[in-house]
Amino acid sequence: MRVLVALVGLVGLAACEAATAPHDPLAYAEAQGSRVGNLEAAVPPMCYTQTGGASNPCWVCHTRGQGRTTLDDSTLQESYAFSETALTNHWANLFVDRSADIAGTSDDEILRWVRTDNTAPLVAAMAKMPPSYTGFRPDLDLARGFDELGFARDGSGWRAVRYQPFLGAFWPTNGSTSDVFVRLPAAFRASREQYRLNLTLVEAALSIADYATRAIDREIEPVDERLLGEDLDRDGTLGTATRIRRLPSHYAGVPDSVVAHAYPLGTELLHTVRYLDPDAPDLFAARLKELRYMRKVENPDDWGRQRAYADEAEDKADGRLPVYAGDPEVGLLGAFGWQLQGYIEDAHGALRIQTMEEHRACMGCHGTLGVTIDNTFSIARKVPGLDGWRHQDLRGMKDRPQVGHSQPELVEYFTRVRGGDETRSNDELLARFSSTSDVGVDAKAGVDASPILDLRELSRASTDRDLAWALYPSRARALALDKAYLAIVREQSYTRGRDAVLRPATRVHRTITVDGTGLHADAPTANARTYRDGRLHLDWR
Repeated sequence: MRVLVALVGLVGLAACEAATAPHDPLAYAEAQGSRVGNLEAAVPPMCYTQTGGASNPCWVCHTRGQGRTTLDDSTLQESYAFSETALTNHWANLFVDRSADIAGTSDDEILRWVRTDNTAPLVAAMAKMPPSYTGFRPDLDLARGFDELGFARDGSGWRAVRYQPFLGAFWPTNGSTSDVFVRLPAAFRASREQYRLNLTLVEAALSIADYATRAIDREIEPVDERLLGEDLDRDGTLGTATRIRRLPSHYAGVPDSVVAHAYPLGTELLHTVRYLDPDAPDLFAARLKELRYMRKVENPDDWGRQRAYADEAEDKADGRLPVYAGDPEVGLLGAFGWQLQGYIEDAHGALRIQTMEEHRACMGCHGTLGVTIDNTFSIARKVPGLDGWRHQDLRGMKDRPQVGHSQPELVEYFTRVRGGDETRSNDELLARFSSTSDVGVDAKAGVDASPILDLRELSRASTDRDLAWALYPSRARALALDKAYLAIVREQSYTRGRDAVLRPATRVHRTITVDGTGLHADAPTANARTYRDGRLHLDWR
């Protein structure tokens, strides 16, 4: 008995020591080394969607590029143009039944989990990394928050961006909240006023909808034109400008040129992906699922970008799989000058650096994709003016149409996708915005039954309602999504998918065995269309 007690005591001591031992965020990735099981992890789960010949979620990403994004990849709406490796869907978590995990986790347990901050411990742990560590050291104190102008109160130089979220997977109703922060190099922020002006110029450069003419007429936060010596609002005087009607040649206080659809070299972007807190007014939980970081370390010119597009196309034609420079310590370097690094929860909820394979999942959306502006999403969708320089919040944000479109963006998405997410799995959203009088079925195309959507009701998000009203999940759904994701965390099965699913996906290919999506022009139904008009830019008029 004394031996048994001694053994129990040793086990308890070891557990206690493990719980109090310093957390090394890099240890897990180092232990995994260069191992990569899915060399095509840059192909995201939504690309395996079964369209049924009528549902087209592909158009939001694969479209005719704008400006410096000269890529037109709209043909990917018609074809699963995958390598032999990618023909097998490696995102097996989409098909796992999480009902037992959801039922086995109480509401109190998941609420305690999502309300526990795991960011401050990461910042503390990264600050203790040895000088030899050369990767990003997170330095944003989220708990201290942001001032009335959206600047981090910790003095780090990060500024919050409020933007209309990208379509589908990024809506809170589909599992996560997320926010974005931007920071320019030190030379751009010698003073608060200079920094505000330079960030306004970045906003303007990324927001130009008509790249050919560089035409712009956009509301901006009040800035001092005298710091730049240029009449931004074209009112004939140098003073305080609240609109920008001309893109200047350079940034304030630095020789760097203002290039349309391009960030300055050294720009940093920080993106948190969080659990849902159903009792928080903005749904943002304290706990992060992921912390994603990007830094522009190279600035390819137009020729360099064209070469990158051509190289990627040539590699694909020759059957060569993607190769990325970098490692978990510094992140991976894309072909367009962005270095990407990510942090994700370990099995106990502490944020750790992603492995090589986990990092690859970041590369597809920030590589050769037609819709992006300088290979990014958020700032091109920023709310104009000072109201866009604060922490992300969908309350009060009206749904806007994409540039060149007549319908609000949500209405356009629902019309073309026939649902509120890529795989049409969000039954709650469908039930909210469907007509109970009829069910639409296209037997010729083999499309599964789906409710007829009440687009007039959905369009209220652009008039007397807002995006929060349209895109917030119910309390029950939010908790269930949190619980489903927690099961993935405990398994550490991110390489099999990070999407929280409430039931196994039924409209997703496990293996690609068909030649195309059925959405090409000669498909058997009038609804089976492709679109080349997907845009990041929104009509804010």
